[in-house]
Amino acid sequence: MRNGVLIALAAALVTAGTATATATAAPARAATAAASGRGPSVTAREAYLVDTTDGTVQFAKRETRRVPVASLTKVMTAYVVRRQARLDDVVTITKADVKHALSGGATTAGLRAGERLTVRDLLYGLMLPSGADAAHALAERYGPGTAKFVAKMNDAARRLGLRDTRYANPDGLPSKGYSTARDQAALTMAALRDPVIATVARTPTRVVRKSALHRGHVWRNTNDLLDDGAVGLKTGFTDQAGYCLSFAAVRDGRTYVGVVLGERSDKARFATARKLLDWANGGAGGGAGDEAVAGAGVTLP
Repeated sequence: MRNGVLIALAAALVTAGTATATATAAPARAATAAASGRGPSVTAREAYLVDTTDGTVQFAKRETRRVPVASLTKVMTAYVVRRQARLDDVVTITKADVKHALSGGATTAGLRAGERLTVRDLLYGLMLPSGADAAHALAERYGPGTAKFVAKMNDAARRLGLRDTRYANPDGLPSKGYSTARDQAALTMAALRDPVIATVARTPTRVVRKSALHRGHVWRNTNDLLDDGAVGLKTGFTDQAGYCLSFAAVRDGRTYVGVVLGERSDKARFATARKLLDWANGGAGGGAGDEAVAGAGVTLP
C-alpha cells in the first residue's frame, strides 16, 4: 500500500501526456469556478488545480498571470541539475555560495565554505529547507557559472512548453523572473516524473551525518501539506511573491497537481491547498489515506 502512491502518481503523470498538454487541457466542471462563484473561496492571488488522472482542470484563478514565484524556482533548478549531474558528484561549497544566501536574506541549508557534499545531499538541501546556498553551489558547478545555468533553466522551460515563464536566477530571490500558476503546475508534473526529485520532495527530514568532508546537517521539509498525504513539492516566499506552494496529492485514486501563488500567510497557503483538494474530491475532506503516505515508494540510488 505504501508503494501505491508512487505507482499511482507515475501512472497518472504518464497517462496525462506531456506536462504542458495536461496543464492546459480543456476545462472540466470547474475551470472557470473562481470566476463563476461555483468554486471554493480562495484568497490566493493566483491558483490552479489539475486532476492528472483524466487531464481536467478543477480550479483556475488568474492562472496565466505572470508573477514572481519565489522559491518554486528551485524546482527548475533541481530539474536542470538532474539532467547535468550524477548523484555521487561532489561539490565544494565556496564563500561566494554562503555569502550569496546571507546577503540576500534568503533561507539557507546552513552550508559552510569548504564543505564537500554530494549532489544527492545538495538536492535535499535545495528542496527541503529551500537553501539558496545549495542553489548557488549547484548553479556555479553545473552552468558552469550562474548565468549559464539560468540560460539552461530557460532552455528547459522552453522545451517543456512553459511559454509564460522566465528565470533570472536559480533560487527565486527578487528579480525580473516570472511564471504563472499554470506553468508551475506543468513543471510540477515534469519534475515529479523524475524518481529522485519525487523522493526528495516527499521526504519530511533528511539527516546528513558528519564526515571528513562536511559537518552534520538536519534538513526539515517546509511543506506542511505532507502531513495531509501530499507527495510534494515546494514552498516559496518573498515579499514580492507572497506565500507560494506547488503540490501533488492522491485522493481516492485520483492524482491532483496544484499551485497556490500570492497567498497572504504561511498557514493560508496550506489551508487553500487543502480546500482545493477537498472541493475537487467532492468535498469529502480528510487526508489521502495510507495509500498516500509521505515518504513511500522509491529510494534514492
